Amino acid sequence: METIEGTVLAGQSFEPIHGRVVVEGGRIAAVDETPERDDEPSRIILPAFVNAHTHVGDSVAKEAAVGLGLEEAVAPPDSLKHRRLAAADRETLVEAMYRTLRFMERTGTAAFLDFREFGVEGTRTLREAAEDLDIEDFIFGSDDPAVLDVADGFGASGANDGDFTDQRTAARERGVPFAIHAGEPDATDVHPALDLNPDLLIHMVHAEVDHLERVADQGVPIAVCPRANRVLGVGRPPIETLLEYTDVALGTDNVMLNGPSMFREMEYTAKTFDLPSRTVLRMATAAGADAVGLDCGVIEPDRRAALLVLDGDSDNLSSVADPVDAVVRRATALDIQNVIC
Repeated sequence: METIEGTVLAGQSFEPIHGRVVVEGGRIAAVDETPERDDEPSRIILPAFVNAHTHVGDSVAKEAAVGLGLEEAVAPPDSLKHRRLAAADRETLVEAMYRTLRFMERTGTAAFLDFREFGVEGTRTLREAAEDLDIEDFIFGSDDPAVLDVADGFGASGANDGDFTDQRTAARERGVPFAIHAGEPDATDVHPALDLNPDLLIHMVHAEVDHLERVADQGVPIAVCPRANRVLGVGRPPIETLLEYTDVALGTDNVMLNGPSMFREMEYTAKTFDLPSRTVLRMATAAGADAVGLDCGVIEPDRRAALLVLDGDSDNLSSVADPVDAVVRRATALDIQNVIC
């Protein structure tokens, strides 16, 4: 049994309480409010992050696409990304992905939702990269429906890229989620994507009211990646509006474009959009977990103990007025005391 004391960002509301989190057998056994003590170290205890959209395979080509737009950088099948992936041997891919995942784990990410290219072999390669790490890999496989023998769901590049009816049917028959990119370069693929009744939409930069009414009717969550959208020059997702219609999660997208740091993604999002810090923290934790049914993202009893412990008295965080603002708008990996996954 392990007990961690400090300021706990507890429950679905992330309400700061002074208390302790009791961990037993990898689960949260209790969350108790306790009196403050003068000699107690200053800690901020929050849920470890859930990165709701990644392309970890891009780890073989970090910053290779500087200055390129969407089509040249990442669009299938002939972009720089896909050429680099096709040229890399398996050993190189596994090592590059392993190092990215180790960085994610060390910087507080408990789980990630990855769109993995190259079908069954691509999924197996990512599984191999993650197998010795304490980070949960939720893989949306690609290409043939047979990928669902090894993947956790199916991830489609976009409705304008092809017909994904068979893949959608296969995912439904197996009871696993079907996710699809939509509304990234423009709005032309949004209605066709919604026609597939997806379980998760990615981007929705160019979502309009008629799209969002369908999103609300179908109850589809959205994962947004605002830093990647900015780098690729495709526009700014209307996060404030998206949140009026559905649950919104936060992802870092292509490793080629951005380091997979949820601290950076949260700070950018909080300071670019008119959003409260608690909303952004939920986007970086519980929303991604809820989108695919992961047992993490919230500090409450009977949940998986996926926790991030920050030094609230670090040179960076000391004297911050509000602990949630401290986490979302200011904290970095240097403030981490412990990651429990």
